[in-house]
Amino acid sequence: MKKLLKGALIAACVLLTTGFAKAQTKIGYVNFQALMSSSPEFAGITANINAYSKTWSDQIAGMQTELQKNAADYDAKKAGMTDAVRTKTEGELQDLNKRIQETSNAAQTQVQSKYDEITKPLIDKLKAAINQVAKENGYTYVLDSSSTAFLVSPEADDLMARVKAKLGPGTPAGPATTPIKKN
Repeated sequence: MKKLLKGALIAACVLLTTGFAKAQTKIGYVNFQALMSSSPEFAGITANINAYSKTWSDQIAGMQTELQKNAADYDAKKAGMTDAVRTKTEGELQDLNKRIQETSNAAQTQVQSKYDEITKPLIDKLKAAINQVAKENGYTYVLDSSSTAFLVSPEADDLMARVKAKLGPGTPAGPATTPIKKN
């Protein structure tokens, strides 16, 4: 009888503890991409990245124009070239093509690095605002709805408007996400 009573007491404690833990977990969500793109700073970041990217694309376009010109010149003259000159010219064309590929890869890396560098202060600011709203409203977890697919999500847990309000004037306060509800 003692074992049965002890087992029932342990089971009751486990049920009460899990119920208490569940009551303390509050989960909210925000569309981080929409929040970021709606911030006033994002337009400046986009313009800066576009200008930086354009310098790379202009350089690559110049190299491609040179390659096309040299290839057309080679095609026009290759019949009259000796084997040694033809081989040398083909090697130069391949080298130029390889440099274009390397420059293109470097451009992608550099543009991404620049984007990460100039968006870090904005991302930190947005995360701080989300953290404040979560603490003020008792949320244990805040999910990013731009990278998570929600099948059901209560509107009350969408923190987008509260975070925008926390960020202050200049951030559009309209709802940027619409939860998908199952019937």
